[in-house]
Amino acid sequence: MEGLIITILLIVVFGVGLVLMSSIRIVQQFEHGVVFRLGKVQRGNQLRPGAVREAGLTAIVPIIERMQKVSRQTITLDVPGQDGITQDNVSVRVDAVVYFRVIDPVKAVVNVQHYGYATSQVSQTSLRSVIGQSDMQELLGERAKINAQLRGIIDEITQDPWGVMIERVEIKDVSLPEGMKRSMARQAEAERERRARIITADGEFQASKRLAAAGEIMSQDPAALQLRLLQTVVEVSAEKNSTLIMPLPVEILRFFDRAAGPRGETEDEKEERLGLGERLAKAEQELAKAAETSPLESPEDVPPVVGLDEPNRGPASREVASEQTDEQRGITGGGAQPGDWYQGGGQPGGGTPGGWPQSGQQPPPQY
Repeated sequence: MEGLIITILLIVVFGVGLVLMSSIRIVQQFEHGVVFRLGKVQRGNQLRPGAVREAGLTAIVPIIERMQKVSRQTITLDVPGQDGITQDNVSVRVDAVVYFRVIDPVKAVVNVQHYGYATSQVSQTSLRSVIGQSDMQELLGERAKINAQLRGIIDEITQDPWGVMIERVEIKDVSLPEGMKRSMARQAEAERERRARIITADGEFQASKRLAAAGEIMSQDPAALQLRLLQTVVEVSAEKNSTLIMPLPVEILRFFDRAAGPRGETEDEKEERLGLGERLAKAEQELAKAAETSPLESPEDVPPVVGLDEPNRGPASREVASEQTDEQRGITGGGAQPGDWYQGGGQPGGGTPGGWPQSGQQPPPQY
């Protein structure tokens, strides 16, 4: 008799243990537990107390209650590439990634079946819609705008009805047709070529300004031309090459000036020469200041060379400057010029224009 009682007690204890084990549940920190009592989670239009269980150890009534766990972690959803035609009629293929999480576990379980799959389908259809409303330039250069627009469309559908909040949407890649890629590459190459030519032209323009100023300064002193010639000879002779250099002294050119006879300098020419030296000094200061601030800016930023860029000079001033330039170069109006050897019959200033040297005479070397 006692053995029978012990057996019954053991059976009761075992049954109670099974009931307790089946009623105890553990909810993880990143989860929510939704408890259905007789298949219901709401009482009337309000949520039943204890329907949502927090993380930790909890218990439910066996057979009567059932608990379903919902993750609160942020879920990464990879949206497959979608083919579409942009607003400017360009065929593209765009893929994206969506980050979302559940903020209302009851709606995520009750209002939608497989909320992850439903969010994936909504993301794909919304991505195709955004592609059709945008042009190619926006898809390539305005990713932030497209991402915000896509997030707003998806979140409007999923947050209130399903309890799923879209945290972030990112477009991963935009695939273009090969023909469009080649066209864009040609466009970029043409743009780079245009910029390179503009920079080169600006550099040549500023270099011409400086060369013109240097020429005016060197024309004031004939010895500067000779020094420049000697410097060129040194630079060329430093290299091992077969170039033959024959320097031409400046005194040979002065021979023609002496042959033409003395010529006095007028008061106007003296004033013009003095004024030109001051203008050249001022031009050098302005060019040095411009080089320090902006070496290669637009042509409008290059300072004008005083004495060279004066568009309002009168005819009298241009005649004086022309006579002064001829005198400084050693060629006067009444004297012979090196080109006259080929204009006449072998004598300076003689013959008819375009004539050749007479028989037995050798033309002088050209300078």
